[in-house]
Parts: sequence; C-alpha cells; structure tokens
Amino acid sequence: MASTPRRPVNPMDAAEALFKPAAKEAAPAVERPAVPNSRETVSLRIDSDVLSFFQEDGPGWQDRINDALRAAMLAKG
Repeated sequence: MASTPRRPVNPMDAAEALFKPAAKEAAPAVERPAVPNSRETVSLRIDSDVLSFFQEDGPGWQDRINDALRAAMLAKG
C-alpha cells in the first residue's frame, strides 16, 4: 500500500506549503439593525463656550445637548 507522504519531502515544496492561503475565509461581520431610540457613543468637536453653557447646570449636560440637537432636528424637518 503506497501512499504519498503527509509532509513534502522537497524543501521548496515545504516552503510553498507554508505560504499557501488559508482554506477558509473569515465570515463577514453581521450587521445588526440599530435598536430604535438607542444611544451611540460619538466624538464631537464643539466650541468650549458652548460646552461650558451646557455644563453650567451640572450633571445631565449630555442629555441637554441631545435635547437641543433633537429640537433643531425637529424644527428643520
């Protein structure tokens, strides 16, 4: 019962076997639909005086900025 060796005997074939592309490709990432009314972390550049205005009243300044942006969005559309 003659069988071919599992490992290449020729050094060139052994080197080529190391650099063969992987048989399996990674599965594409599944995009999940956004949950309605969910929050998303973003980085936003705003003027320091605008930020100070919203932070003057203490905690909740991010919610106040969100409310102001929502009001501007609704006023436009």
